[in-house]
Amino acid sequence: MQVVRRGDDGPVVSEIRDKLARLGLLSGGPLQQAGYDDAVEQAVRAFQQARGLRVDGVVGPETYRALDEARWQLGDRSLSYAVNHPYVGDDVAALQQRLLEMGFDPGRCDGRFGPQTAAALREFQRNVGLLTDGILGPTTLGALQRLRRTVTGGSASERREEEQLLRGSSAPAGRRVVLDPGHGGDDLGACAHNLAEADVAYDLATRMEGRLGALGIDTLLTRGPDSAPDDEDRARFANDTGADLLVSLHTDAALSVHPSGVATYYYGATLRDRHVRSVVGERLATLIQRELVARTDLLDCRIHPKAWTLLRLTRMPAVRVDVGYVTSMGDARRLSDPEFRDTVAEAIVAAIQRLFLPADHDIPTGQFRMPALTG
Repeated sequence: MQVVRRGDDGPVVSEIRDKLARLGLLSGGPLQQAGYDDAVEQAVRAFQQARGLRVDGVVGPETYRALDEARWQLGDRSLSYAVNHPYVGDDVAALQQRLLEMGFDPGRCDGRFGPQTAAALREFQRNVGLLTDGILGPTTLGALQRLRRTVTGGSASERREEEQLLRGSSAPAGRRVVLDPGHGGDDLGACAHNLAEADVAYDLATRMEGRLGALGIDTLLTRGPDSAPDDEDRARFANDTGADLLVSLHTDAALSVHPSGVATYYYGATLRDRHVRSVVGERLATLIQRELVARTDLLDCRIHPKAWTLLRLTRMPAVRVDVGYVTSMGDARRLSDPEFRDTVAEAIVAAIQRLFLPADHDIPTGQFRMPALTG
């Protein structure tokens, strides 16, 4: 779709205003009397902030998709698994959350009605004596609304994700990690100071690949040096491999030369009446951020929840690391240094190693070294 921003007008803007008004983010007179004005931009920014999207006040494809998904409430439509055009929306997320609370496993509460959600719905139907067709129609919805929550003691989705992490050994050997070097091919990403984001990301991925391999971790890359799959293809690749983790590698950029530092992102968003997040992704993001800040002099830009496509569609815990700004002279100088890239790679590998350790065997931030990791 076209990108819509302040100053635009027409049917698409009227549609955006209507959706924002239905969400309670925009008020005023008749919708057709105003275009994409300051009030709309502020409402879009508020929506983007809550949904874990890039906050720029511009409605591009990702923000438009999220606005469309947010309009659905549980019960507005029948839901079922459609292979080519899956149902996506807040109503699906509400269904997934309800199933989790009752002890069934629909997978991550990502608002996408996939095969795992269909299987969980069929299992629910079987348990309550309904036709096991995997369709959320009026009868199944009524049964869902009548029955009470059975899983207690915190978020069911977060507990299930933690349990899945702990199913394997506390040693890293035998785990599978997908590394995702951002951009690639003709898409160089952010470029400045003789650095291209795609090249930096791929170099970091190969440095990490060797270190992870030394730990006995099966490591796969989402792309080669000359390819550039889109985020949905990268997520599909990671899901098909059955990976335990995904780490996406990027650098950042800004119009000003002043922004600098490192930030790490994990899956998280605020939907209509609930907050969803990857608890293991948040823990890994925290470990990575701490290791990088302890081992380098990059400014700490902290961790943040986001619902970007790659973080959302991966079925395993996933994080994205933006290692420095190529538009910052200081960060660019550091990123040009092979020894600094080694330090970054070792920091992220150390964080991955720590994620799998029991709390009573963890090692303080900044003290993991490759000899200890491989010994």
